[in-house]
Amino acid sequence: NTYYSWSVLQSGGSVLNAVEKGCACCETEQCDGTVGYGGSPDETGETTLDAMIMNGDTMEVGAVADLRRIKNAIGVARAVMEHTEHTLLVGESASVFAENMGFIAEDLTTNKSLNIFSQWLKGNCQPNYRKCVSPDPSEYCGPYRPHVPLLRTTLERQTNIHSHDTIGMIVIDQNGHMAAGTSTNGLTHKVPGRVGDSPIIGAGAYVDSSAGGAAATGDGDVMMRFLPSYLAVELMRAGADPTAACVSAISRIKRHHSEFFGAIICANTTGHYGAACNKVPGFSQFHFMVSNPETNPPALKSVDCF
Repeated sequence: NTYYSWSVLQSGGSVLNAVEKGCACCETEQCDGTVGYGGSPDETGETTLDAMIMNGDTMEVGAVADLRRIKNAIGVARAVMEHTEHTLLVGESASVFAENMGFIAEDLTTNKSLNIFSQWLKGNCQPNYRKCVSPDPSEYCGPYRPHVPLLRTTLERQTNIHSHDTIGMIVIDQNGHMAAGTSTNGLTHKVPGRVGDSPIIGAGAYVDSSAGGAAATGDGDVMMRFLPSYLAVELMRAGADPTAACVSAISRIKRHHSEFFGAIICANTTGHYGAACNKVPGFSQFHFMVSNPETNPPALKSVDCF
C-alpha cells in the first residue's frame, strides 16, 4: 500500500491522493482482515468502517465513523472534507451522505465474517466488551441490562493483538506538503455503535506540514484518551526527533495503562521517521513500511517494543 502511495507521488499526484489511494487499496484487499469489508463483525454480525484523512497544509479534516454498507471509507472521509463544512459524519447518516455523493451501497458481510460471528455466538459471545451488566457477560450472551455488583471487581481484559488494527499513513512530498490518513473496520465483537481512535483527529492520526505527522494503531478505546498522534506532532514541533516523539507518546499512555496494546509511527518535515510500541505478551516488535527515494521497492522496517 505504500507502493501505491509512492507511485502516486512519483507520477506527480498530491499527498492527499497518495493517502487516499494507499488506504483505499488496503480497504479493497481487506488488509489483515482489520481494514475494509468482511472483517471485525460487531455483536450483531455487522461490519462497519471508520476512516479519516487530514491535509497538513490547511489542517482540513474529513472523517467517517460507524459507516455501514460503503466499502470505500477513506473516499467518503475525503468527500466529507471536500464537499461539506463538517469534519466527522457517523452512522446511518454518513452512509446516506455517501450514497448521495455517488458511492455504491453494498453488503460488507462475507462468508468469513459470518463464520467469525456464528462461532462467537456458539462460544457464548466470548470475548465481549460489556461490564457491570446482567446476565454475566463473561458467561452469557445478551441482551444485557445494567447491574451494579455488591463487590467491585476489576476485570482484566485479555489482549488480542489480532482483534484490532488499522492502516495509518503519513505522506510527505518533495515540496514539504504533508497529509495523513487512517482506515479500519474496528474491534471484532464490538458493541454496535462503537467508534475507536482511527477517525478521531489527534488520536488515530494528526499532521501539520510545519511540524510533522503521526498515526497510531492498537487499542483505540484506551489510546484515544491520550491523543497520542497530536502529542507526537507537538513534540516534534518542539524539536524532538520522530523516534523520541513516538516513545514519549507511548510512555504517556503506559503511565496509566501498562498493559495496553498499541504502536505509533512519526515523520517530521524533513522526511525522517520513527516508531514506538508498548511491549505486551505476543507483541514485542512493530513492523511498518517505508517508501522514499532510498527504499525502492518499499522497505519493511521494525522497532522493538518497550
